[in-house]
Parts: sequence; structure tokens; C-alpha cells
Amino acid sequence: QVQLVESGGGLVQAGDSLKLSCAASGLGRTFSRYTMGWFRQAPGKEREFVSAISWNGRTTYYADSVKGRFTISRDNAKNTVYLQMNSLKPEDTALYYCAARLFGGTDKTPPDHYDYWGQGTQVTVSS
Repeated sequence: QVQLVESGGGLVQAGDSLKLSCAASGLGRTFSRYTMGWFRQAPGKEREFVSAISWNGRTTYYADSVKGRFTISRDNAKNTVYLQMNSLKPEDTALYYCAARLFGGTDKTPPDHYDYWGQGTQVTVSS
């Protein structure tokens, strides 16, 4: 059974940093074949793309709203993907999800094209 478990969320002040992690289990050695993405959903809003990383980590994508502040990375040996979030803003407040997609993905790949999802980790940024 495939599981994605996010961690690292919390309550911070504007300008602070957080690093989210997403540990995948049940994918075994095939984790390295998956594009991994981060999405977020704020109350009353639709789930939106944040960032994605190719299977080998060489290609990354970011939403314009986080470009230059967030950095996605992955460690295929640990079956884990990360999202380093710097210079956090109150508008970054949301439930953050990681997702896995076997056949590649870009910033244009819609959420329902991802194969697996985590339960999310809450990020709250106070002003």
C-alpha cells in the first residue's frame, strides 16, 4: 500500500522559514520514477499547484507566487521529497499536500492527474 506522509508544518511568523518533508512508502525502488509535487489548499479556495520535481531531480517547477522563495528537492535513497520555504507570507497559509505521479508532470499537470496523495500538513503564517 502506497503512503505519502507529510511533516514539518507549523505556525510561524511572516519572514520565517519552514522545511516540509514527504516520506513515501510502498513505492520501493520505483519512487525514483515518480514526479513529486507539492500542492496547497487554503480555506474556501481550490487546491493549487506549488512546486514539482522530476524523477531525477534535474527539473523543477514553481508557481509564480513562490518562485524565488521555495525550493523543492528530493532524496531518492530515502524516498523523500522536501519543500524548503523561506520568506513566508501570510498568504502562504494553507494545508500543504505532497503527491506522486508516475508518468511525469509539469507545473501544468492538474491535481487529478496525480496518482497518490498525502494527508497534508498545516502551514500557518501570522503577520
